[in-house]
Amino acid sequence: MARLFSLLVLLLTAACGAAVSTPRPAPVSEHAPPPAAQAAPVPAPEATAAALCRPASFEAVDYTVCEVDLRRYRLGLFWQGGDGRAYGSLYAFKRAMAAAGDPPLVAMNAGMYHEDLSPVGLFVSGGRQLNPANEADGDGNFFMKPNGVFYADGERAGILETGAFLRQAPAAGIATQSGPLLVADGTLHPLFSDDGPSRKTRNGIGIRDDHTVVFAISRDGVSFGSFARLFRDALGCRNALYLDGSVSALSAPDGLSVGWGIRVGPILAVFDRSAPMS
Repeated sequence: MARLFSLLVLLLTAACGAAVSTPRPAPVSEHAPPPAAQAAPVPAPEATAAALCRPASFEAVDYTVCEVDLRRYRLGLFWQGGDGRAYGSLYAFKRAMAAAGDPPLVAMNAGMYHEDLSPVGLFVSGGRQLNPANEADGDGNFFMKPNGVFYADGERAGILETGAFLRQAPAAGIATQSGPLLVADGTLHPLFSDDGPSRKTRNGIGIRDDHTVVFAISRDGVSFGSFARLFRDALGCRNALYLDGSVSALSAPDGLSVGWGIRVGPILAVFDRSAPMS
């Protein structure tokens, strides 16, 4: 009787075991990376743009400052669309670039222009010179010698006095000429007073090192002297170039834009280097 009972227990156990299955782990492909090796998600364009720019204050003037590492971002210089007409504003430029599938993260006016919005000085875009250098003498900020050229080629950028740029002819996929030079090799422009009476919204560009470009635009009126010291003393730029005043404009995220609807000629824009070019 005991043997019969034991046999029944064994039979019941086997039957129950057949009805319960233990899940087996799915086979892992030998080509799939382990979880720890998976690539981090690519940040959304808005988040990337927000990381570029920040508010800043220097000598009681408020600014928007954008710091661009050319190993992570690419620069483009623009003036006209495919129809040969000047974009005319940062709003129109961003709308056109978005329609072309290459929206910029940040955009800023990139130098002085004539009534028809054509550049006053040297303008190189896509490695092609579209306007020659201007070495003439004249009135106005552009002609406050020494003036200079901002240029960039791939992951490197620089600022040189106009004559030095023409003599050295560095590689330049893009280049824009403007004036005056704010800072040259750590020295402020010789014609600047410490804090002159002229107060305007001003924008410029500086070079911290071969790979790092710094945009700055004041949100209030600022003198030339104070603006130049911003680049040298607060932003660590030994070379910086004035781009314009009063008509200065910057398109940036998080409420940091300045002069969004202002009429502009040349436009300097920042793009994510991993994004496809239009």
